[in-house]
Amino acid sequence: MTTDPYDLITMGRIGVDLYPLRTGVPLAEAETFGKFLGGSPSNVAVAAARLGRRTALITRTGADPFGAYLRRELRAFGVDDRWVTPVEAYPTPLTFCEIFPPDDFPLYFYRQPKAPDLEIHEHELDLAAVASARVFWMTGTGLSAEPSRAATLAALAARSAGARSAASGGARSAAASGEGARTDGGDATGPRPAAPSAAVRAGAHPTAPPAAVRAGARPAAYAAGPDGRVTVFDLDWRPMFWSGADRARPHYAAALRHATVAVGNVDECEIATGERDPRAAARALLDTGVRLAVVKQGPEGVLAMTADGDTAGVPPVPVEVVNGLGAGDAFGGALCHGLLAGWDLERAVRYANAAGAIVASRLACSSAMPFPDEVAALLDGARP
Repeated sequence: MTTDPYDLITMGRIGVDLYPLRTGVPLAEAETFGKFLGGSPSNVAVAAARLGRRTALITRTGADPFGAYLRRELRAFGVDDRWVTPVEAYPTPLTFCEIFPPDDFPLYFYRQPKAPDLEIHEHELDLAAVASARVFWMTGTGLSAEPSRAATLAALAARSAGARSAASGGARSAAASGEGARTDGGDATGPRPAAPSAAVRAGAHPTAPPAAVRAGARPAAYAAGPDGRVTVFDLDWRPMFWSGADRARPHYAAALRHATVAVGNVDECEIATGERDPRAAARALLDTGVRLAVVKQGPEGVLAMTADGDTAGVPPVPVEVVNGLGAGDAFGGALCHGLLAGWDLERAVRYANAAGAIVASRLACSSAMPFPDEVAALLDGARP
């Protein structure tokens, strides 16, 4: 078993998505449903695994058949489930949706009396693995209740401790050892990411990982901390999980102090910064100390700004929308892939946008995550 750091570890929500198999049908009239792995950080891990990345998930499920189903699905998608543990007290959450394309997808969460993924405890975390992952991804939902809140902030603190150590000691160590930076774009100490799992899902097709995956390129410097690692805060505002926005804002601020990347739509950025204008929101996020701010604007596309002064405004990829619910998670997994590959800002965001568009054109979320050749084909002008 490899001991190399993971390309990506995500942390937070998981559940079973139950979606009507016909669009345009209200739940009261729906008769047949598809069952899928769900939960934003779970889907992000799947999306990155589909693109050839070595990923793992930290979460908890109920000690029930749905929990067993979710662990089986994660393994089938190539996501390491070693940190997915059962909670006896609470059932695995279910999420129903209604699908009214192109832009109406009501969600109904069943997470009472409490979701198991909010029972992640700090003492259960493998903080060494979290700190060493090339990218760590957490979400706003994980801050909504204890003990998940304390565990999430502990994971972020472990990331920050590594970054501070690198900033204070990296230059001295390099000078003492006579080591210089590599000139081939690689990371001298970085992992060799595993190829996608041999457990290929029905209907999926295996594909060789892209050259950037095989080469283990260093993550994009514009999104990384002093240690070269990327910590992403997915703002993930779900008002039904909070008693009010004022309750959320201090915890969002605490998490932003540790993040190098913040990603959210306009509503989520307003919760985090008080700003709705995309450029003002991006600047406000950068003012918190993140290196990269990504503001998703729906039909207006995506705005990305870096602390170095670079900006990328990327229009949406036109597709016939079937279900927009998984598009943001596909975007997130593909963004991580691009950052891990060391791509420039515009290339990374365009690639992520295309991955999100592909999933928006499909019914499901997790099983709809695209493979590299599908994203490349869409960017070349093919229809999804």
